[in-house]
Amino acid sequence: MRLKGKVAIITGAARGIGAAFAGAYAREGATVAIADIDMARAEQTAAAIGPSAFAVRLDVTDQSSIDSAIAEMEKRCGAIDILVNNAALFDMAPIVEITRASYDRLFSINVAGAFFTMQAVARSMIKHKRKGKIINMASQAGRRGEALVAVYCATKATVISLTQSAGLDLIKHGINVNAIAPGVVDGEHWAGVDALFAKYENLPIGEKKRQVAAGVPYGRMGTAEDLVGMAIFLASEESNYIVAQTYNVDGGQWMS
Repeated sequence: MRLKGKVAIITGAARGIGAAFAGAYAREGATVAIADIDMARAEQTAAAIGPSAFAVRLDVTDQSSIDSAIAEMEKRCGAIDILVNNAALFDMAPIVEITRASYDRLFSINVAGAFFTMQAVARSMIKHKRKGKIINMASQAGRRGEALVAVYCATKATVISLTQSAGLDLIKHGINVNAIAPGVVDGEHWAGVDALFAKYENLPIGEKKRQVAAGVPYGRMGTAEDLVGMAIFLASEESNYIVAQTYNVDGGQWMS
C-alpha cells in the first residue's frame, strides 16, 4: 500500500502499459483516473480494476480537453498527487518519405501532449500544495537515432530533455519529475510496428519481432508488467530524493 490515499491520473491508460500501471497503482492503494481518448475502452479498463479506478476523457492534443480533465479530477478527488504521461503514438518511414502530417502528429501527441498535460497537472499540484510525482514515458529510442524511426526517436529524446528541465524547475515546489525509458515492449501495438518494419525492410511478418526479441540481453522482449515496479517506485515516497532522471527498464539494451 505504498500509494495509499494518493490520487493518480495516467494518460493513454485504456490499454497496454498505461492499463498495467493503473491496475498496479490501485493495488497499492491509489485512486486512479484512466485518462484516454477512447472512453469506451477506458471505462472497460476502469471497471476491470474496480471501484478505485474511473475513466476520464482526455485528448492530449486539445488544451481544453486537458483543462477539463484536470478540473474533473479536482472536483471528484480534491487534488492530484501523481501523473503518468503515457499517451504516445508510433510511426516510421525513411527520411525521404516522412510526411509533415506524420511529423506534426507525433510531436503533437508525444511532446506537446506530454508537456502541456504535465504543465496543467503541475499547476494543480502547486495550487493544492501537493508534493506530487510526475512520471514521463520516454523510450530507449530517445537515447539514440534509428534510420527508419527518426521522428519517434526525436520525440522521445525531447521527452527526456523536458523531464530534466521540468524536474529542475518543479522540485522547488516539492514536485519530482522523472521518466522511464522502456526498451522493446510486447503488446497489441507490436502488430503494427512489425508490419511497418516488414514493409520497409522487406521482411516476412513476424521476423522483425523475432530479431528484436533475440537482441535483448535479458533474452526476451519486455512486458508492461516489467515496467510496473519502476512506475510504483517513482510514484512513491521512496523516490523523494530523485530529480530529473530517466531510468532504463529494457532488459539491458541501453547502459547509462
